Amino acid sequence: MIGKRIREQRVNKGLSLSQLAIQAGVAKSYLSSLERGQQQNPSIEILKKISIQLNVDIDSLIGEGALEHERTGNVKEKGEGNKE
Repeated sequence: MIGKRIREQRVNKGLSLSQLAIQAGVAKSYLSSLERGQQQNPSIEILKKISIQLNVDIDSLIGEGALEHERTGNVKEKGEGNKE
């Protein structure tokens, strides 16, 4: 899921896999593995490097709102939680 969002952001920015890898200072093979879902738990440091180069918040790559939207198609507003 994280990899899918990274790839979407990368493509939206018009960056190749190689360009993002170089700019973020991560191995192209690792970035490719992330995007294909073979690597599922990147470190926060790696996510920070990638998010800076994509000019997005880390939250947009891993945030609860992004996960909720991916599961249901509904966007969850910040601060909106389970009210049970």
